[in-house]
Amino acid sequence: MKVITITGNKPMELNIRNEKDHRIFFIKEALKQRLLSLIDDGLEWVIVSGQMGVELWAAQVVIDLREDYNIQLGIFPPFLEYESRWPDIYQELFLEIKEQADYYQPLYEETYKAPYQLINKDHWLIDKTEGCLILADEEYPGSAGYMLDKLKKAASESSYSILFITPEDLEEVVRSHQDSIDGYS
Repeated sequence: MKVITITGNKPMELNIRNEKDHRIFFIKEALKQRLLSLIDDGLEWVIVSGQMGVELWAAQVVIDLREDYNIQLGIFPPFLEYESRWPDIYQELFLEIKEQADYYQPLYEETYKAPYQLINKDHWLIDKTEGCLILADEEYPGSAGYMLDKLKKAASESSYSILFITPEDLEEVVRSHQDSIDGYS
């Protein structure tokens, strides 16, 4: 796959209340591991809407990986001022990432009008990519479930790939870091 999208849960769905939560490190580490594997297989672009939570953290990981790898980041929010109703910390993070993206373009050149903008955003991301990396519990996907339903339909109708980072994957990342910490004790 040369182009993928990444999505997943919002911070509150993961019970993350602020950007200093130590669990974000492990989420980013899981994303980084998966992205490095995909880069080794030819990944060139990651495109996201920039939704707070997993998408913003994934964008930060891609930006960090650009220092050593030929990977690009595209941000395609569904409408203008997408971030305007978010908590300040996420608005600031979105604007920071927007400035560092290789490409930025809202899908609708207007502010929020109706749910169709969000629905069409999901379809657009699927149409423009070969696969999706999704960080969510498939049994309890939260808001990522709306996208997951569309991803499953795309996968059943074509060769679209869905790659999961599951709660078990996150536990494994935590364990691997705990082992390295314990080794230095």
